[in-house]
Amino acid sequence: MLAFLVWAAVSVVAFLVIPDVLVSAGLVIFGAVLLLVLLMAQDWDAHSTFEEREVLRARRRKARWERNADARARDRERWEAHRARRAPQAADDPQSRR
Repeated sequence: MLAFLVWAAVSVVAFLVIPDVLVSAGLVIFGAVLLLVLLMAQDWDAHSTFEEREVLRARRRKARWERNADARARDRERWEAHRARRAPQAADDPQSRR
């Protein structure tokens, strides 16, 4: 709020003191941009750290892993059944890699 008041006061003074309107407008625009940068930079350090984000991602991955445990178990059973069916063929054919 203080920065806004300072910018407003400097803007008024710039238009009253400087006879060239373009230079005054340039100073006012430059001050407005500077004010905007100051406002945007207020919460610069208010973000989470890399470690905090990684902990959250790990929790989501673990929850997804646990949620899909039964599907992985079914896939594993089907794969083992497939390998059991293919085992006699693999024993007959030494060139077979499947």
